[in-house]
Amino acid sequence: MIPKLHYISQGNTPKEHIENIQKACSSGAELVHLNIKNVSEKKYLKLAKEAREITAHFQTRLLLIEHFKIAKEVKADGMYLDDTNFCSTIAPEHLFTWQIIGATANTIQDCKALLAKNVDFICLKPFKKIANEEISMKALGLNGYSVIVDTLKTETPIIGFGGITTNDISSILETGISGVAVSEEITTNFDCIKTFNRLLNASSTKEKRHTF
Repeated sequence: MIPKLHYISQGNTPKEHIENIQKACSSGAELVHLNIKNVSEKKYLKLAKEAREITAHFQTRLLLIEHFKIAKEVKADGMYLDDTNFCSTIAPEHLFTWQIIGATANTIQDCKALLAKNVDFICLKPFKKIANEEISMKALGLNGYSVIVDTLKTETPIIGFGGITTNDISSILETGISGVAVSEEITTNFDCIKTFNRLLNASSTKEKRHTF
C-alpha cells in the first residue's frame, strides 16, 4: 500500500536531513524520501543506511531519490525519480521486484509516459510556485490537478507536491489526487503530520506492481 502522505526530507546539512527523518518517523510519518543531493556516492550510501535503520525501527517506508544501486543495497522500499525523462529500462537491473518506483510529472503527456512504464505512483508538481526554488515547471493549482486527473482516469496513485499546506488538503482531494508529498510545512512543525494524516483520512491507496 502506498501511503497518502510522503515526507520529503529537508535540512541545511546531511546530518539535519537524517535528524528530520527521525523526527518525522517519531511523529507518525508512514513514508519518507531521503532528499539529499550533491554528495558523493560513498557518503550517500552511509546516509541511506542511517535512514534505513531509522525507518525500519519505526516501520516507516523509505524511498531514495535517483540512487538505484544504493536503494537495492540498503533494501529501501523503493525509488523516486525526480526526472520526467526517466528511462524504465535501467530499473530492473538495480531493484528488487518488490521495490516501488515513483516519478515526477508536470503535464498529461508526462503522466501518460510514466503510466506506460508502469510506475507505482506519480508525483504531480508543482501545486504552487515555491519561493527561492529554481523550478521551471508551470504551477498546476487545483484546476490543473482536476484536468489531469479527469483526463487520465487511472488507478495509479497521483501525489500532489509543491508548497502544499494543511489548508490545501480538502480542496486537493476534491480534484481526485490520491495524496500529497510535503517538505517545508512538515519540517517547520513535525506535529502537523498528525493533522495531515487526519485530513487525508490516513488510509492508503491501492498498491500496484510495475511490470517492465
